[in-house]
Amino acid sequence: MRWLLLWALKITGCWMAACIGIVVLLRFMPLPLSMVMVEKWSFAMASGEPMTLQHDWVSASHISDNARLAVIASEDQKFPDHYGFDVDQIVKAIDARMAGERLRGASTISQQTAKNVFLWNGRSWVRKGLEVWFTILIEVIWPKERILEVYLNVAEWGPGVFGVEAAAQHHFNTTAENLTAYQASLLAAVLPNPIRFNAGKPSAYIQRRASWTRRQMNNLGMGYLKRLDQSRGWLSWELLPSLKELSPAR
Repeated sequence: MRWLLLWALKITGCWMAACIGIVVLLRFMPLPLSMVMVEKWSFAMASGEPMTLQHDWVSASHISDNARLAVIASEDQKFPDHYGFDVDQIVKAIDARMAGERLRGASTISQQTAKNVFLWNGRSWVRKGLEVWFTILIEVIWPKERILEVYLNVAEWGPGVFGVEAAAQHHFNTTAENLTAYQASLLAAVLPNPIRFNAGKPSAYIQRRASWTRRQMNNLGMGYLKRLDQSRGWLSWELLPSLKELSPAR
């Protein structure tokens, strides 16, 4: 038993070190694929209906401020301030579940990024536990700007359509850099279920969600995005000047 425990600790330690190394690496390099992309493609192949992935990585400097603000306004308005988890929303979701209401989402942009990049879709306790682990890692190692940049590049906006650049081209025949507030709000509006809803052909329901998102964008204002520079998660980059120098220019 002692021998087994020792090996279990060694394996766990190596796995944790590997996770940290991967997260550090992805702080600086574009992501060619995410685990959710691989999952969706694999299931499509297994079902005999091959899927063509549409995905073009773009840096934060080539993503419209409208798109950045729209997903924050729609998905996670506390994004600059929390440490990966919105405790208030989690408590509300638990209370609603205990009251017999349907399960409501309480995931932050950080949690969704961790899930999309490193994990798979599903609601098991194992996956949720791993999501917590990777959320903590990216909040510690990546600044908020990087988390948002990665999120916008891996989010799904239609069958096989991943990332804001592919979404802009697919739905609006434009680029991520040139998305208008209206277009960005439509993309944000379909995020809860991008397979069921179409940003390029919005239903009345999506139009209402997009209208609400634009009102929230106006309330927050573009100056809200400056708060991302002041929010460094759990670990301030000012404490790591050598790594900060290596950070790619925005």
